[in-house]
Amino acid sequence: MSPAIGVHVPLLPNHDKQQAKPASISGAVFNVATSIIGAGIMSIPATLKVLGVIPAFVLIVIVGLLVDISVEFLMRFTHSGDATTYGGVMKESFGQVGSVATQICVMITNFGCLIMYLIIIGDVLSGSKPEGSVHLGVLQEWFGIHWWNSREFSILFTVVFIMLPLLLLRRVESLRFSSAVSVLLAVIFVAICSVMAIIALVQGKTKNPRLIPELDQQTSFFDLFTAVPVIVTAFTFHFNVHPIGFEMGKPSDMVKAVRIALVLCAAIYFAVGLFGYLLFGDSIMTDILVNFDKSSDTATGSVLNDAVRLSYALHLMLVFPLLNFSLRANIDEFLFPEKILLVNDTKRFVIITLVLLVFSYLAAIAFPNIWYIFQFLGSTSAVCLAFIFPGAIALRDVNGISTRKDRILATIMIVSAVVTSIIAISINIYNSFGNKS
Repeated sequence: MSPAIGVHVPLLPNHDKQQAKPASISGAVFNVATSIIGAGIMSIPATLKVLGVIPAFVLIVIVGLLVDISVEFLMRFTHSGDATTYGGVMKESFGQVGSVATQICVMITNFGCLIMYLIIIGDVLSGSKPEGSVHLGVLQEWFGIHWWNSREFSILFTVVFIMLPLLLLRRVESLRFSSAVSVLLAVIFVAICSVMAIIALVQGKTKNPRLIPELDQQTSFFDLFTAVPVIVTAFTFHFNVHPIGFEMGKPSDMVKAVRIALVLCAAIYFAVGLFGYLLFGDSIMTDILVNFDKSSDTATGSVLNDAVRLSYALHLMLVFPLLNFSLRANIDEFLFPEKILLVNDTKRFVIITLVLLVFSYLAAIAFPNIWYIFQFLGSTSAVCLAFIFPGAIALRDVNGISTRKDRILATIMIVSAVVTSIIAISINIYNSFGNKS
């Protein structure tokens, strides 16, 4: 899941809406795919470890299909009324409560993603110690272990000297170059991962992937549900549906673009998951970048390992300001709805920016495992934005356009989302506290 957009704030200001040329389907496909693919790709291989290859593939397909249905709901029911935003269509259906609930979910989801980005950057630069095993970061491999390349200091340096200058830019257009570079870096990451897995496969060095889950005393059937929120979070981009969709000529174009992008992203997710699992087997970490700290038999292999990690870490550094931009806009609109525009109030702009950055940094240090962040978001705010809210809009049907098929699909979507989320949350709570008693 990549940069999100505020509920009522478009990504780019529309200075001349009437003369604007409708966006192309190809452009929308790129924007949607960019919105979907983000930090979520890091934990996809770990879901294959939990579920096995076949169930993971089925889950990716099912979530993709449900996302397609939910986006179609959002576009159709939005165009049947006067709203032009996610918060707007929720307000038409459920009043001010619906609009506020949407804003809160967007803020939680975006803030959670900022924390995940910093965690991943910390893993790459300074390593991690999951379950007692030590995984060195790039800086530690190059220069040895020192205070200045510790996790706390490396993330702080990145936040202050790379992210803060970009965060202080007032206009989103100013980030267009850094955003373009970030997309290129993500593509490089996927390409190198694939090449490394193919080379290992040819050389017979790959691990044997588990096709189906193995249930034992440590892993129960209900533990499998903890992988569902991770996939849901990886596919959640619904906060970008309206900004992208309303730039297009007609709603059907957006639906077509989303379907193409979903197929593309599902293929990328499964490919990265499978290649990552082939490379590392059951030793796969919740953040696959951590696995690339292993020393290679060749100098080329070591360079590729470092290139994989650094390319994606740099990608996240450049995406972070764009995600923060929309989060900052939502928080300001939520807390100060009657104030002047944030961009015109320097004091408020700087204070909100610094507070968000400090809290993101502290949370990334306090919670170094992205698996738990993914599970929390996927079980709460992300599942609301992706499935529960669109299904509720279809069932509410304030404009009387919902068909019997719509109501059935909406009910299935909501019930499935609620049940799996409750099970996942319960299992996580039990695993966190029950095993300690």
